[in-house]
Amino acid sequence: MNMEQERADYLRRLPSVDAVLQCGVLSEALRAHPRWLVLDHVRAVLEERRASILSAESTAALAELDLRATGVGREAASRAMSLGRYSLRRVINATGVVLHTNLGRAPLSAEALRNLQEIGGSYSCLELDLATGGRGLRYSHVEPLLCRLSSAQSALVVNNNAGAVLLCCETLASGREIVVSRGEMIEIGGEFRIPEVIAKSGAVLREVGTTNRTHFRDYASAINDGTGLLLKVHPSNYRIVGFTAEVSLQELVSLGREHGIPVMEDLGSGNLVDFGKYHAPFREPTVRESVKAGADVVTFSGDKLLGGPQAGIIVGRAEYLNQVKRNPLNRALRIDKLTLAALEATLAAYLDEEHLLENVPALRMLLMPLEEIDRNARRLARLLKRTLPGEVRFEVMDEVSEAGGGALPTVSLPTRAVAVESAAMSAEEMERRLRLGTPPVIARIVRDRLHLDLRTVEAREIPELAQALLAAASGPPEPAPGSSE
Repeated sequence: MNMEQERADYLRRLPSVDAVLQCGVLSEALRAHPRWLVLDHVRAVLEERRASILSAESTAALAELDLRATGVGREAASRAMSLGRYSLRRVINATGVVLHTNLGRAPLSAEALRNLQEIGGSYSCLELDLATGGRGLRYSHVEPLLCRLSSAQSALVVNNNAGAVLLCCETLASGREIVVSRGEMIEIGGEFRIPEVIAKSGAVLREVGTTNRTHFRDYASAINDGTGLLLKVHPSNYRIVGFTAEVSLQELVSLGREHGIPVMEDLGSGNLVDFGKYHAPFREPTVRESVKAGADVVTFSGDKLLGGPQAGIIVGRAEYLNQVKRNPLNRALRIDKLTLAALEATLAAYLDEEHLLENVPALRMLLMPLEEIDRNARRLARLLKRTLPGEVRFEVMDEVSEAGGGALPTVSLPTRAVAVESAAMSAEEMERRLRLGTPPVIARIVRDRLHLDLRTVEAREIPELAQALLAAASGPPEPAPGSSE
């Protein structure tokens, strides 16, 4: 049989619209949506199958097509039902990655959510000075808090840290050279690259040193009449170890002062708290330390270690921040009232160190004691023991979590996970079912077993997680595409 005959044979196998409607998988969609809308999706899926058959170049390509009435019906039903729910959905994060970029990084605090609802659901004094009745500045709502927490003279907030770096480089060094260590030419997720941001700012990159060793003399010899900025970049998502050397921020500041050149540090993740106060097994420099060391400008993210909404935060000396604020590019990067509402509430939580971990979920997860994670894991195990079918086995085991979001790259956080395996389905199939469930559960596969890391699962989510796993493990198996169903 040649390809033309095979295509004709597969076209004859396409089910009719009536056959798809009668197979039963569309019943929920038909209850939720008008019949004409569901029919439109059925016809669209059938037409796509027809087009795929006609364009197939091999028997193997034809064999991959799901031509079952149930297969067409499920896809049509999925499309119809997706109209009734938002694409951006809440998920349960069982990966153990606290600042998971794909999952929205830091979850907001209850107070930040309350403030979001109040400000978002009404008018606000975003740019109104209530004391004078005149026009105000949106940044005034968070600038005092940022200055107090960082000891800086001035502060500004833009839409993200890439925007903060771009804005500062364009303001302070456009048309001039920015001196950076070659070992700090970072790239983070989403292809944010320091060299490309500097180029986009209109400045000229001047690399000094080598990948693993940069000395004070490298910076000193690079300075000339065209030098506009000395930039130090915190390696948020990697570490260079072994035969290394770097110039401290204090040394860079002394060099900048000597030549009248501003010094900027991009801290990336940003951190407002001394983790040593919480007996953490790791350390991360704080924004206050950078300001105290003399950096003229410091930039960092709002949604990483700070634990707030996505934002790029700039603090530093008033003479430089005033220039940045007057840059017309600032308006293109400014934040809205919702970001300000969430950020103000998050920053306010840092004023109460005694209850900080209760009020900033990301910090609470990062610093959660292993004993608490173990209790939550065993609670999940007890729920699973009562509900899961016999062919599903699970155990509580030691694992490691990570901060994620380009923060603390060399830090492994001891954790407890529930490892699940089923005799009836693969770990990949169980992961897929959990991901497509309601609510979606995002987990990891380790050595052919599904791992649910309890560091990033809130206590209130544990019963939901147990139910989601029961639904995934007990659902009917998917028929093979080639079956005659």
